Amino acid sequence: MYNRSINQERPTQFIDRKQAELSIQLNEVQREAVLLTEGPLLLLASPGSGKTTTMIMRIGYLVAEKGVHPTRIKAVTFSRAAAQDMKSRFSAFFPELAPVQFSTIHSFAFEVVREYLRKCRIDFQIIEGHIDPEEEEGGEAEQLPLHKRIILRQIYQSIHSDNITDDQMDELTTYISYIKNKMLPAEQWSEIKVDVPKAEQIFRAYEEFKQRDRTRLLLDFDDMLTLANRALDEDASLLRKYQMRYDYVLTDESQDTSLVQHAIIEKLVRRHHNLCVVADDDQSIYSWRGAEPSYLLDFRQVFPKAQILYMEQNYRSSRDIVHAANRFIKRNKHRYNKNMFTHNPPHEPIRFTCLADDISQGDYLVREIAGQDNLAEIAILYRNNSSSVGLMNALDLAGIPFYLKDSDLRFFSHWVVEDVLNFMRLTFTDKRVDVFEKIHMKFNGYISKKQMQEVKLIHNQESVFDNLLGHVPLQEYQVKLLQESKETFQQMRGMPPKAVIQVIRGRLGYEKALEKMCERLGFRQDTLIGILNTLEQIAAPLSTMEEFAARLKYLESLQKTAKRRRGQNVVTLSTLHSAKGLEFDRVYMVDLVDGILPSYEDLKDQSEDLAQMEEATRLFYVGMTRAKRTLNLVTYQEREGKKAVESRFVNDIRRIVNPAVPRIVQGEKSTVKLKKPEIVYRPNAIQSANDFVVGKRVKHSRFDEGVITKVYEDRLEIHFEAGDKVLSVKACLEMGLLELVVEDI
Repeated sequence: MYNRSINQERPTQFIDRKQAELSIQLNEVQREAVLLTEGPLLLLASPGSGKTTTMIMRIGYLVAEKGVHPTRIKAVTFSRAAAQDMKSRFSAFFPELAPVQFSTIHSFAFEVVREYLRKCRIDFQIIEGHIDPEEEEGGEAEQLPLHKRIILRQIYQSIHSDNITDDQMDELTTYISYIKNKMLPAEQWSEIKVDVPKAEQIFRAYEEFKQRDRTRLLLDFDDMLTLANRALDEDASLLRKYQMRYDYVLTDESQDTSLVQHAIIEKLVRRHHNLCVVADDDQSIYSWRGAEPSYLLDFRQVFPKAQILYMEQNYRSSRDIVHAANRFIKRNKHRYNKNMFTHNPPHEPIRFTCLADDISQGDYLVREIAGQDNLAEIAILYRNNSSSVGLMNALDLAGIPFYLKDSDLRFFSHWVVEDVLNFMRLTFTDKRVDVFEKIHMKFNGYISKKQMQEVKLIHNQESVFDNLLGHVPLQEYQVKLLQESKETFQQMRGMPPKAVIQVIRGRLGYEKALEKMCERLGFRQDTLIGILNTLEQIAAPLSTMEEFAARLKYLESLQKTAKRRRGQNVVTLSTLHSAKGLEFDRVYMVDLVDGILPSYEDLKDQSEDLAQMEEATRLFYVGMTRAKRTLNLVTYQEREGKKAVESRFVNDIRRIVNPAVPRIVQGEKSTVKLKKPEIVYRPNAIQSANDFVVGKRVKHSRFDEGVITKVYEDRLEIHFEAGDKVLSVKACLEMGLLELVVEDI
């Protein structure tokens, strides 16, 4: 089968035959990409242009038509999931052919590193991958496993005499990964912007720690790339071995490839230059990980004889969406001049929704989605993971199931959440010295560490405030503040949780304390305030602090189970970054205000090439092109109690859709009138809260029949066969989610 002289079919006959077998139709550019097998090729594939089908057909053509043995072809993908998907697609297209090697660049690098170190007689250990959060957080140093995050946590603690936060850990690991993927020399490390204090010093200590044991080298995932690249540079026989192994190399999603990854691929194809790079510079959204979009623009500098093909026909989206997205991405200057088009008919104009505030988003989306049958074709996309918790809470209260594509599982263990719960615990009893110690520097008392140590020595089971006032030397100004704080905590007893959080933020001075911590330690204030706003949103319908604590535990559990609902008939919640490669009939892009998309950092971009702003533009473009038929851009006029400005990207799209609409100046209120969302009402739906009675059987639009077990002012608890559900009374009435079941007589 793999002898080049056996198969004498003409190339076009091969394509025609496979098109008939698979019921597909390749356009002229796709056909050319399949047949253009020799030499370097840059295949620029617009969203929805059928790149995977084209790549699979190209590989099949190499094997079935040109007689290339499958083991002589190397296909490199961006992720393991993508590699598995392409492997499955190839088997479906060509069941008669032996499998081709589809793998990630990291797995290839690991193979090179393993062989290189074996030749050098150096033992090694990978110190990255899954780790139990409890192992990462606690335990004695000598008992902890060797893991990148644990090592960095210990180094940070030794340098700062303090614990690193989860946000700082993410920032630090991103900083380290960026440097390695960019192959930056040590003298440039200090030039990279990072919000973690003494990040360069921590990085150097980390690198020294990994090489401390001369008998065993410690490697993280980024080390595998840099070491593989170095090995291929230093070991000519090893390089020759891998160059002779593969006659054809293909790389997918190459706009997300870093400089060190490009360097490895370049070495691999140096002998024959048979390289097909599939990419879209307009979808490069990972520069913060070290991705190098400029590499694609300079492709012919590396491969002067390279051919470039433009796959511009979009098969996914309606004409309305394709037209607007194509016009929008042209605001970027550093890109190939592609013109995405489609032969798909129009469906409906892009929708623009401007709400009163950010908290209204959940209610709005619930009203939009309730009554929709095919939930699997609906996605809600956002820039930051922090948006997911409030949306999750709103959908759950309305009984709308969802899948979390990705989420920040640490939200519920964040120290801000724990602080709020500790404030609440003190309202039940102010005798808990252990609880008081955790928040003593975060409210108006201005208690010093020394004063805290003194009060800890008092064991009379009395109020911490009374012990401070009666037994610990205080500054004159502290006396009044502590007396007022004690009274405030007493007044908070019995308050509904939302009111309690507002008192904590304002009267007790917690928000001001956060502001000072951000100035001192480099935390992102908008992130911390966003957590407080989300907590208020969760607390809003609840009556007691006990219910609030229970709701947080429930949502934390729900967050974990929602990640396992992939492939079910549920709404998808995803960040814009993780949505790349996906498609849905109906897409809602939310939180579209200046400061989020584009972010404040994007807006500050003063670089000559406006790299950050152009990447933000690409991210918005990726979100738009996930939609097949309906795209709804959601913005609002107030965020976190302050005036919000509609994203300038939304403004641009509105003017593309309707050039007669004047540009909205920053700070001006949008004059666009919004239609109320259409809600599908059930004819026999319960319309009065008086009909919600414990013991009554009801039928839900999705969960079928159940029994009401508890009734509160704002919510219901219902036992369904699928499990117990807590639903919002307001949502059930407004959207007709429930109807009474008439018992047979």
